[in-house]
Amino acid sequence: MAKIISVSLSEKLLEEIDQLKEETGFSGRSDVIRASTRMLIADAQEKKNLEGNINSILILIHNQKYEDKVTEIKHDFEDIIETQIHSHIKKDKCLELFIMEGDADRMRVLTKMFQTTRKIEYVRLITI
Repeated sequence: MAKIISVSLSEKLLEEIDQLKEETGFSGRSDVIRASTRMLIADAQEKKNLEGNINSILILIHNQKYEDKVTEIKHDFEDIIETQIHSHIKKDKCLELFIMEGDADRMRVLTKMFQTTRKIEYVRLITI
């Protein structure tokens, strides 16, 4: 039996959900949120199963004013970061690409730190 929960969303995020609903043919907002949740769980499970020495790319998009936070976090992971590319993609937005090699657990921790800061708009770990 399905449970009903209450979720607070910004107006912008709600507009994006509505747009996604229209573009993809979902019947309602709940369907979009359920599908998104399933995708997030599947992605987390995939990352959870990573082990050993791996290669990956970490993609971040953040507001330029949070550059200090990105720098603060990344300094603790220089042992796995091989290359970093920084680019300004919009007026106040930055794109960061981290090419990494090393321990999967360290990559998971780094990714989680960026995901939980609330200052990073987009975080995606791609394993190779």
